[in-house]
Amino acid sequence: MPMDHEDFAMGNWLVVLAYLTSVVGCALGLACTLQARSTDSPRARLTWLVLAAVSIGGVGIWVMHFIAMLGFSTPGLPVRYDILRTALSAILSVAAVFCGLLVFGVRNRFAWRRLLLGGLLTGLAVAVMHYTGMWAVQVKGAIGYDPTLVVLSVVIAVVAATAALWFTVGLDKLLPRLAAGLVMGAAVTGMHYTGMAAVRLHLDPGAPDPSGTEVFSFLFPVFVLAALAMAVPICAVLMATASSEAPRHTTVAS
Repeated sequence: MPMDHEDFAMGNWLVVLAYLTSVVGCALGLACTLQARSTDSPRARLTWLVLAAVSIGGVGIWVMHFIAMLGFSTPGLPVRYDILRTALSAILSVAAVFCGLLVFGVRNRFAWRRLLLGGLLTGLAVAVMHYTGMWAVQVKGAIGYDPTLVVLSVVIAVVAATAALWFTVGLDKLLPRLAAGLVMGAAVTGMHYTGMAAVRLHLDPGAPDPSGTEVFSFLFPVFVLAALAMAVPICAVLMATASSEAPRHTTVAS
């Protein structure tokens, strides 16, 4: 028979931490997307979009999911994670976000068709990451889902991701960029917890312990990778901003 699970076993502070992590990753990634849209060099544009995909897909989506899953538990029963599936979810997240951003950021000029398609692909990337990540979860029993809540979680991700991309059009000030990050962070976090509300566990206490690794066993490597994934885009954005704001000196002939 279905049994309840806990998503807040470590307290509500974890939800705040997961959301703030998503906001930082998404805001940085959207800043990279804006840089991609403002450059005329195809190579530079592609580089910026790769950095954006790593920031959004790797940190804003995957690390957020990882942090939020620290609060997931089946009271009295073990939860394990398949490492290969967990790694696959990270790769799929970055790749899917890159596809969405490539559609949206491939041209300087705004087009509704590209925005809607880019938002659709980016929102689906959030969903793909979440449910692939859940595929990595191993419990004493089986995991099922409520179809209605699954569809709702995908809709939330697509709508909010589209809105966040729209915010990046012509943004040249800090406040609108932060608003875009807040919106996309809400998309990722809202999708995650809606998807978790869709979970229907069928646990069997008499079943063998699940195979895999405890989540805290790879906590440190994940945060090291997250720090590295953030460092490069942050440095790139700061350098690009400093370069664009540097005063231009003119030589006066004597």
